[in-house]
Formats: sequence, structure tokens, C-alpha cells
Amino acid sequence: MKVNTKPYGLIDVDERQHIHFPAGILGFENLRDYVLLDALQQPFYWLQSMDIHEIAFVLIEPKIFRPDYQPDVPSYELEEIQLTPDDSENTLIFSIVTIPENQEEMTANLQGPIILNRKLHMARQCISENDNWKTRHKIMEELSNIRNSVC
Repeated sequence: MKVNTKPYGLIDVDERQHIHFPAGILGFENLRDYVLLDALQQPFYWLQSMDIHEIAFVLIEPKIFRPDYQPDVPSYELEEIQLTPDDSENTLIFSIVTIPENQEEMTANLQGPIILNRKLHMARQCISENDNWKTRHKIMEELSNIRNSVC
């Protein structure tokens, strides 16, 4: 299928990249259909709205910079996308990234993870009940902490 995207313009996308959000994303509840795209710069992804091409989110897997990340979301939020807390095989977890002008200051929202049922291609933005996770974790700082703890 063809999708008009913010980062790449009009492209062909495999149907398997289509992700449905039954409740939308916080602040974008009326937009429920997206495609998940690889970004040119790894380890990032694009979550592109299929309805409004100007709406696209940069995503990252939080375990890359926080190996201890466990989102601790209520089970009823997972049930909406037909997941259980112990279904790690079908679960993918992403965080929305904010990239300011100074890219060294980019942050990831660990309080509001995007949890994806990769088997059913359904997702939900959940709210973590763990007070350790905030909306603005500095990715570069967290990566530096990992490097320093290994050395």
C-alpha cells in the first residue's frame, strides 16, 4: 500500500507495518492508524499517521539506553490490545522521542510507553505506574551512564 509520510514522502509500505491504536495516542486520540517505519538513523523508528502525513513520531526501544526498563502498566491497558503482562513474545515496547535543536538533549518518554502487540498489529500508549519513569529521560545521558558503569 502507498502511504504519504513526513520523513520520506509517498512510499510503498508492507501491510504488516500497519499498526492500529484502538484509543489513539494521547493528544491524538482521533488518529488510530499508523505505519511503523525504520528510520535512516538507527536505533530510531518512525510511527507515521496514515491519516495526516504531517503527524509522525520518532520512537526508540527504551531498553537500548535503560536495560532495566519495565513499564509497569495496568493489565486492563494491555487487555485492550489483547496482551498479558507475561506475553513477552508478542510484545514490543517503544518510547516517543523528543528531539530539540540541540540533539544531545533529546529525551524519551518512559512514563507513557507505546506497547505493541506484534502478532495482531495493535498498540496502545500506556501510562506506567512506576514513579522511576518520567516523560523526559535524556537518552545521551543515560547511554553515557551505561558506558561508565561498564568501564
